Amino acid sequence: MVNVIDIDDPADPRLDDFRDLNSSDRRPDLPDGKGLVIAEGVLVTERLLTSRFPTISLLGVDRRLVELGSRLDGVDVPFYRTSAEVMAEVVGFHLNRGVLSVASRPPELDIADVVRDARTVVVLEGVNDHENLGAMFRNAAGLGVDAVLFGAACADPLYRRSVRVSMGHVLRVPFTRVPDWPRGLKMLRDSGFQIISLTPNPSAIPLAEAMTGEKVALLLGAEGPGLTEHAMRATDVRARIPMAPDTDSLNVATAAAMAFYERVRVQ
Repeated sequence: MVNVIDIDDPADPRLDDFRDLNSSDRRPDLPDGKGLVIAEGVLVTERLLTSRFPTISLLGVDRRLVELGSRLDGVDVPFYRTSAEVMAEVVGFHLNRGVLSVASRPPELDIADVVRDARTVVVLEGVNDHENLGAMFRNAAGLGVDAVLFGAACADPLYRRSVRVSMGHVLRVPFTRVPDWPRGLKMLRDSGFQIISLTPNPSAIPLAEAMTGEKVALLLGAEGPGLTEHAMRATDVRARIPMAPDTDSLNVATAAAMAFYERVRVQ
């Protein structure tokens, strides 16, 4: 069973992995710092506990310990039980969800392993908003996308806010980087993927007509600038989501959800 340890001193060094979560330069989940993964709340903690990310410890109030209950069976890590006031002082803000869990980052997955059995993947370029990333993973999980691949200039998908907005699905949907961007997209083509870049350009063909491959890789770019021309030239076809007149684009996570649904519909 989980090892419950009561702590009432916010300065206790055993809580350092949870400290200063809102600090831009001292956060424990900075990839070039401690590189930890922070999960907030009961549901996201449950998903962390059953993921490939090795759990290190948990911090929470007694009510959340009780709520997790049997989900902690066989989890051989400390659960630091404390008050909401001590938690707030440690993390730097009041945490309504009442429990945090922390894990280490395993080695990055190999792209060949990630796409080997995949039929639908999403590839992102320049998506640097953590909430958009989190929503992207939640949409991917809900609509059957097998993996998320990162091109250039994307934000860290394991930042606490991304993990929270994804409802923990960033811990479950496989992801990795595309090496040698964007030339590395050739590996997807060689693996049988039709590579589709999404653009609001009216000269692009409607997405429903473009999606003809048995295996599909959907490329999306950042809010505003979208995909670079360099990336789009490396794809097989440019496609658009038909939109009402006098509108220019959708939020990238919304556009992705529509593309994922279209992929489900045509399969």
